[in-house]
Amino acid sequence: MRAISIAQKFGLFEEQWSPKIIAQLNGQAVKLAKIQGEFMWHAHAEQDELFHVIKGKMTLEFRDRAVEVGPGEIIVVPKGVEHRPVTQEEVWILLFEPQDTHHTGGQTTARTVEACDHI
Repeated sequence: MRAISIAQKFGLFEEQWSPKIIAQLNGQAVKLAKIQGEFMWHAHAEQDELFHVIKGKMTLEFRDRAVEVGPGEIIVVPKGVEHRPVTQEEVWILLFEPQDTHHTGGQTTARTVEACDHI
């Protein structure tokens, strides 16, 4: 067991929209990602997804509304709910989700990452 520095882990990568696993527990993965711009509309049929904004501000768009999420705030997207993260600047997020969650909801695009790296 050891303490994990989230800031240090963010310093290990530059690529955006490519989640990195920093810890695992009880079938869940703790992931970090740097994001900027618009992601694709997607849903996770079988998994809830928690977004924790570490740095910056993200808008999480839903088909019927949008929610602003700032530093130190979290939002949980229930399974099956279509959503799209959007940012104006680079935002650092922490994700907490089942290990088998596919970040694009099973869709294949240029931003699809088949397997998250461990850092």
